[in-house]
Amino acid sequence: MQLKRIQAALAAYKTYLETPENDARIYLWESQQIFQTQWNLEAFDLAAMYNRSLDSRHSRRMWNRENYEPKRIMGIFFQEQSDFVKQMFQDLFDEKKSLEGRASRFVFYCDQLLDDHREKHRKSKVDGHFHDDGYQIVSLYLAFRYPAIYNLYDLRSFQQILEKFGAPEIPKTHDLERYAKVCKTLYNMIQKEEEILTLHQQRLNPQHHYMEDSMLLVYDFMQYILVDHRGALSVP
Repeated sequence: MQLKRIQAALAAYKTYLETPENDARIYLWESQQIFQTQWNLEAFDLAAMYNRSLDSRHSRRMWNRENYEPKRIMGIFFQEQSDFVKQMFQDLFDEKKSLEGRASRFVFYCDQLLDDHREKHRKSKVDGHFHDDGYQIVSLYLAFRYPAIYNLYDLRSFQQILEKFGAPEIPKTHDLERYAKVCKTLYNMIQKEEEILTLHQQRLNPQHHYMEDSMLLVYDFMQYILVDHRGALSVP
């Protein structure tokens, strides 16, 4: 990635944070805080715990779109095979194992659970588990569980941000390990921008939002460049 392009993007992002419209994605920090408060794999009712962990005023923005209901389907899995799903999440959150392996196994297990559900409920209208859609929801679990390590992910946005920043090689398939490294690099650069950090903190409410280090700041930065800003970066 080219340093001057990233610096130009950071300058544009800082200007954005100075505007009243700087809170388009701030709901994500609220959802992250709810997850941090509610997530507990030792809870008696795991299905209820899962629902509380992903419940917020803005939850529809993330998993309740038309023909896209990963939260509801995972809730069904928890109800039908609670112990197995618990083990799935334990494996996904095991930092001793490789990221790619954990993510791919999680999707594989979801495939198995869906097959089991269809076998038991022949008239079920469940078409998919939605956890294989570019690992978007899997990345959400990871980002909410480990805010300072993982970020929200989708392949197309990753490809676009690398193109914006002049990376020489653009992945054609999923590469979660590289994505994590790119996010870490951008996060370290943002940490050196005191004005950006101050403006960001001013957006947050300690009563509702996750206040500790979070890769969501990198996600907000990238989405601003890709969605809100859209223009060519002015590189000296």
